[in-house]
Amino acid sequence: MNTVEKPSVTELVETTGHAGSEWLSRYSSSLMNVFGTPQRVLVRGAGCLVWDADGKEYLDLLGGIAVNALGHAHPFVTSVIASQLATLGHVSNFFTSPTQVALAEKLLELAHAPAGSKVFFSNSGTEANEAAFKLARRNTGDGTVKRTTIIALEGAFHGRTMGALALTAKEAYRAPFEPLPGGVVHIPFGDIAALEAAVDETVAAVFLEPIQGEAGVRPLPPGYLKAAREATSKAGALLILDEVQTGIGRTGKWLASEDAGIVPDAITLAKGLGGGFPIGALITMGGQTSSLLSAGQHGTTFGGNPVATAAALATLHALESQNVLANATAVGEHLRSALAAIPGVTEVRGEGLLIGFDLDADVAPAVVQAGLDAGFIVNSPGPRTIRLAPPLILTTAQADTFLAAFPAILQTAKDAQ
Repeated sequence: MNTVEKPSVTELVETTGHAGSEWLSRYSSSLMNVFGTPQRVLVRGAGCLVWDADGKEYLDLLGGIAVNALGHAHPFVTSVIASQLATLGHVSNFFTSPTQVALAEKLLELAHAPAGSKVFFSNSGTEANEAAFKLARRNTGDGTVKRTTIIALEGAFHGRTMGALALTAKEAYRAPFEPLPGGVVHIPFGDIAALEAAVDETVAAVFLEPIQGEAGVRPLPPGYLKAAREATSKAGALLILDEVQTGIGRTGKWLASEDAGIVPDAITLAKGLGGGFPIGALITMGGQTSSLLSAGQHGTTFGGNPVATAAALATLHALESQNVLANATAVGEHLRSALAAIPGVTEVRGEGLLIGFDLDADVAPAVVQAGLDAGFIVNSPGPRTIRLAPPLILTTAQADTFLAAFPAILQTAKDAQ
């Protein structure tokens, strides 16, 4: 058999010798304009650092929007992915693999799931929420009163595919694609009285993010999840927690909701689960909820493939064995405390290394640009809000470089207005 010479990535894609401006020109000529113009062309990463096509170095304080839990090019995760792909890459859902089964078992363990709980694997967070949406549709009740309503919160972001988009609150995202799947009602954020008034026997499910990331890192108030559990249990509705952004150690815990003292009916995960490799999951808690979707009622071609599940297993192992969750807690506390003391910062929110902070002027987009110029990647989910979701391996020393630079970044942004 003839051997095929294996080209390098550099040979397949000429990543060197081309300026960022050239790549951006080629981008605009070949990719759909759904993301706008990319801020930079990134070509390499290591740990919490990335480099662009022009050789500039950046401290990545966004982590691919809470995805790169272990930073970039983590040696253990990349070796596991390469080994699995060289062994068995894809098998379809007519078959399973040891990595798929082992990952499902691990997630049930981390979620403290009761007997009868199950896992469905997807490729992203929005797909996990699509599966949860269909799960909710199957909670029809006993026929006396049909359950057709699904409740979400104002400010919610659950994805951009049609079912997930119906759950997402932002009008600018929704309006171009209406009519969306019906029956979704958005109620005021964090208002327990409004929640209790809305949940009755016609409600199939309540979708909640423990911390709303896209809305500016807004945690639900204390007691809200417990009140939601009580109201949904009384009405026979499902309580579905979207932990796509908050799960897998992002808040210094495996799940942001784990201290609420409740057992939800379902949890959705993605982002940090694969350490940068695409994977999502729906966890259904208990046998009754897990039986709502039966054979043929949902599926996916790539979900739970051997490479994705191996990547997730490697990520979870590294997070556990390297005590990364404790680091996320400690560095997150350090960042929030120091940010609150910076002039021009009016409020700091979040938990672990999911942090949002407000500014005293509508300059957040300009702060993102000034931050890039200074070598830092941050995000602005609102006109005066900055979001940080760095790799969970971020060190205190790295955080301090940003803290030291931020006053000048903020001033540059204000001067540019």
